[in-house]
Amino acid sequence: MTMKRYLVGGAVRDALLGLPVHERDWVIVGATPDALHAAGYKPVGKDFPVFLHPQTKEEHALARTERKSGRGYHGFTFHTGEDVTLEEDLVRRDLTVNAMAQDEHGTIIDPHGGRADLDARVLRHVSTAFAEDPVRILRLARFASRYAPLGFRIADETMTLMREMVAAGEVDHLVPERVWQEATRALMQEKPSIFFTTLRECGALARVMPELDALFGVPQPEQHHPEIDSGVHVMMVIDRAAKIKAPLTVRVACLCHDFGKGVTPKDRLPHHWGHESTGVPLVEAFCSRLRVPVESRDLALQVCREHLLVHQARELRPDTLMQLLERLDALRRPQRFEEFLLACECDARGRANLEDRDYPQPDFLREAFKRIGEVLPAEVAKAGFVGAALGIELRARRVKALSAWKRLRVAGSEAVALPDPDA
Repeated sequence: MTMKRYLVGGAVRDALLGLPVHERDWVIVGATPDALHAAGYKPVGKDFPVFLHPQTKEEHALARTERKSGRGYHGFTFHTGEDVTLEEDLVRRDLTVNAMAQDEHGTIIDPHGGRADLDARVLRHVSTAFAEDPVRILRLARFASRYAPLGFRIADETMTLMREMVAAGEVDHLVPERVWQEATRALMQEKPSIFFTTLRECGALARVMPELDALFGVPQPEQHHPEIDSGVHVMMVIDRAAKIKAPLTVRVACLCHDFGKGVTPKDRLPHHWGHESTGVPLVEAFCSRLRVPVESRDLALQVCREHLLVHQARELRPDTLMQLLERLDALRRPQRFEEFLLACECDARGRANLEDRDYPQPDFLREAFKRIGEVLPAEVAKAGFVGAALGIELRARRVKALSAWKRLRVAGSEAVALPDPDA
């Protein structure tokens, strides 16, 4: 059998959509690992034979079939051989739009109607084999978020299949690292909320992110949250973070900032007094379970714990303001301080009909940060203070600088906004 190679998957899909192609994957038919070794290909695959092209270094996989042999992502056995056809390889793929190939002459091979589904803007599973791999639920939710701006939707029969997978317990076998990998990719899309609402629609969100799922249907005071629903609010917040192209750390913090509202006793609703403190252990558990990187976890905890005070920043007494800046470690971690402010701004503007509201609190805190930074330890040391006394005097002078600055602002008749308790 003559060896042939075909461009497959995302490169074919995105080219047909007129989108940039950043990565190209290939399938080789009619070859063996020994033949590829002899041709100069370098093996890199662990689970099944994948090779790097000797010149382009692009990934080339041998055409393969697979059979379900256990639970979860790794519960498969694979077969590769010269006899495996391109059609047999394509039928094992997840979505019709990913099950197209292109030969070296540019001809599209489309045995499952992927091109028609691209034109119809539909994400549809290729076969019932989709149900054998729970990672496909995560991938499909991510595709839904990525292509939502182009008008794509999930086929009804595919959503039904996803619900059946959840009911059968397949998603309970997802490894935390893969859940977080797909979530972070989705968070960096233009419309990240679609990933999480898709998971919720099929029932998977309650299994993989129960802290987030618990927010949906929980009311908030309409005065501060015209959207009312806590889950809807968080979706608006992460979409706001995407709109301003915030870094991943900020988007993670936006996702986690209101977890405490999911455990508010029902007799207190729609108010959520103290949700910032009750949310902290939930954020800790979420980050621990999903192996969230330290930098994202730390910012998420900061935002969860302190975002309410930021909304009230201009009403804080100088000493309380100083305590906030100290807890934020603003002087030693200015970049994280800035990311913290971005997350709080997204929270304030991620609300129905309030997306463009005036929110001067971040600039207020930036100015407060500047004022305390102007009081230098060297100046205090020159006055004869050393050791612990130096630290005490330095802090006292910084509080005094904040007090003087706030008096000047009042004297300037600057309007002070009413506090937004977000509770």
